[in-house]
Amino acid sequence: MRLDKKNSTLNNKTDKKLQRVLLFEKIFQKGLGLTGIILIIILISIFLTLTITSLPSIKHLGIKFIYGKAWNPVTDEYGALPFLIGTLLTSLLALIISTPFAFSTAIFLGEYYPKGLISNIFKNIIELLATIPSVVYGFWGMVVLVPIIRNLELKLHVLPYGVGILTSSIILAIMIIPYSVSLSRQVISMVPPSLKEGAYSLGATRFEVIRKIIIPHTRSGLFASVLLALGRALGETMAVTMLIGNSHYIPKNIFSPGNTMASVIANEFTEATGTIYLSVLIEMGLLLFVVTTLINISGRQIIKHYILH
Repeated sequence: MRLDKKNSTLNNKTDKKLQRVLLFEKIFQKGLGLTGIILIIILISIFLTLTITSLPSIKHLGIKFIYGKAWNPVTDEYGALPFLIGTLLTSLLALIISTPFAFSTAIFLGEYYPKGLISNIFKNIIELLATIPSVVYGFWGMVVLVPIIRNLELKLHVLPYGVGILTSSIILAIMIIPYSVSLSRQVISMVPPSLKEGAYSLGATRFEVIRKIIIPHTRSGLFASVLLALGRALGETMAVTMLIGNSHYIPKNIFSPGNTMASVIANEFTEATGTIYLSVLIEMGLLLFVVTTLINISGRQIIKHYILH
């Protein structure tokens, strides 16, 4: 009888403990789901706020706003095409400049020096680059990079602006390298050692292992790091505003001054007077939101259909 009572007591305690664990699990699961729902609501709220506030501009300009080239607040002429081209041009050029450096650094840290003093030094430097405010990058670009680009333009017999698409793209490239390196290094370090050891046992060199084993195995992660860097470049404002030249015309070449959607909003929002002018700048933000979303969705589809298969 006593044994039965003891067993019954233990079973009751076990059941209560199990019930508490299951209750905590349900609360934790619902909390995670609620967090995801809140994020979706915030995203939809941002989109709706931008859309509703942009309605006066949308009604006044229509689709002409996207392909229009003129920008004259005095006569209420607004076209986003120069800024759209400037945004895409600076971001893509920055991506082209930064990607070789980012992948090389990621392979160096992930394959050659995954641990040790050298690895720690490089990791700390990369983290430091990611934490530097963009305005500091802008000041550095004005003091150091602009004179260098101006001398290059003089040698190439180009108008020596110094500021322009190329200057802002180089600064952007430096700014987005840490984001791409961080994710790429983590992906490369996660390659199963058995794959590499098998290749080495068959007589493969380090270069062949990197080219035929590591890069194919991590290509989806590497492409995701490029997307992360591109998203960072599309939304950058302060450094680009200081170095791009703030011209309202379509750039003729990479040395020409230009403007981006983010920089024109930053430059003119505080001075905007009138409902249409203010609404146009908000619609510019909506356009930037849509372009960034479409690029991310397209990139994920590329990963899904062409890289993962």
